Amino acid sequence: MSRADDYKQMDSAQAIDYINQRDWRESRLGLERIVELLGGLGNPQLDTRFVHVAGTNGKGSVCAMLAQILAAAGYRTGLFTSPYISSFNERIQIDGHFISDEALAQTTSQVRGIADEMLDHPTEFELITAVALQYFSEQQCDIVVLEVGMGGRLDATNVIPLPEVAAITPISLDHTVELGDTVGKIAAEKAGIIKPGGCVVSAGQVPDARAVITEVCASMDAQLTVVEAADVIVEQDDLSGQSFSYRDHHDLRIGLLGTYQPHNAAVVVEVVECLRDKGWQISEEALRAGLFAARWPARFELVHERPWFIIDGGHNPQGAESLAANLRHYFPDAEITFIFGVMADKDITSMILAVLPLAHKIFTVTADNHRALPAAQLADYVRAGGLTAVQAYGSVEQAVEEAMRTAGSNTVICAFGSFYIAGALRRIFKLDNQSA
Repeated sequence: MSRADDYKQMDSAQAIDYINQRDWRESRLGLERIVELLGGLGNPQLDTRFVHVAGTNGKGSVCAMLAQILAAAGYRTGLFTSPYISSFNERIQIDGHFISDEALAQTTSQVRGIADEMLDHPTEFELITAVALQYFSEQQCDIVVLEVGMGGRLDATNVIPLPEVAAITPISLDHTVELGDTVGKIAAEKAGIIKPGGCVVSAGQVPDARAVITEVCASMDAQLTVVEAADVIVEQDDLSGQSFSYRDHHDLRIGLLGTYQPHNAAVVVEVVECLRDKGWQISEEALRAGLFAARWPARFELVHERPWFIIDGGHNPQGAESLAANLRHYFPDAEITFIFGVMADKDITSMILAVLPLAHKIFTVTADNHRALPAAQLADYVRAGGLTAVQAYGSVEQAVEEAMRTAGSNTVICAFGSFYIAGALRRIFKLDNQSA
């Protein structure tokens, strides 16, 4: 029996274990490996068209809205995102349906047949990117909404040709070891997805990031549209949803909560305008239906009422600041109990300081990831920030049980800091995030 035959016998669990092997979990930016890997597969990335989305915060929400709109317009739409919340398969979707276990196993087997022959073995993210691009090609997607994993310039997803549109969501400090220690340096990496003659949509950025994006677009002769915050007019915003107007678009409704979501949706509107200019047939009805129908787990997600329970995947200082702003907006008089778990390589002190003024108490947990900071050490960070009402718990389940048990009539429980604890929490609340 050949090695290729062995690969064909992998089931989905074995495929996931193969992709997630510790031997190639490290982040190694660069396009050489993904170019070789996809070349061995026949360059499936050349068979479809893309919307490429980079940025620090809001990428997932923008991708979810775009995928819904394109599917509503009648296009066979692929969606590639990371990380997953509840199921590995959710990272690769077509028209809202997760890749099946059988397709995941089969496509990973094809990828493995090439990857294991390479002298420089692909990383975990490169493997899953190759699986996604091969699957979308085989499934003959009309268009794929492709989320960058880290950075942009040297990210594995940047192996694609000129996309229909490149979108850049708000940029802030994150992954500073890999991408740089200033917003300007990080913006230069994110702007690496801009290709000559491209169509680019950018969220409103801090000045350093905006200057970099503008300069790169000018050097690439790329058309740049910037979503100005003043053009986004929020008309209704409560726990039932939001409506807003943007330039010539009035009374647009979204189901996603968060004061930043209308601004994310405005980026989506501009991407749709770029696509229309290129000949994509996207009706106003499809635009509105997709915006309203889009859901994105663990982004200021309300999962329980009285006590109110919010799950938020915010995992960097800007995300924590947005979370704090949302809590002030939606629950101005509440006592907040935080459940907090985070990766050890994050700017933990800044995240704590962002939420500390709102914290009645904080329960720390260890996220289910080898990079997670242990709960006891995280509690020490909180105490160093000045809050003594902090307790470390051995599991997310224990923290939730205690938070719910001790909640008063005016308590809001908010879990944040990592998508890994978000997945555990959604399982506790039996929110499996099944495909449509």
